Amino acid sequence: MQYRDTGRNSKCTPESWNKARKELIDAIVCMGYPEEFGEMIARNLRSEKMMRRMTAYLFSAKPRTAEEIADEMLALMSDRERWIAKKESEQANARYNEFLNGRSEEESK
Repeated sequence: MQYRDTGRNSKCTPESWNKARKELIDAIVCMGYPEEFGEMIARNLRSEKMMRRMTAYLFSAKPRTAEEIADEMLALMSDRERWIAKKESEQANARYNEFLNGRSEEESK
């Protein structure tokens, strides 16, 4: 099962995703970088939540170089991959526990 990273209690719609993408690209362009750089960052981040986190980073940290922006993008992508792996592991563990609980109930009969 694939997990969609939409944030807690949020409704990820195509409109909200496009808005987050546009805000990220606009923020990068306002910092003096080419629009293509912003598009590449958005394309790699993929999810609305990650794009919003990157936009927040740009406004709060005010990175001075494209390398700092790219490093943050890589860090966010790594965070997302770790979160997905954690959720998949939790799901597999839950199924395994259900299997074990089912076996122990059968043995007690």
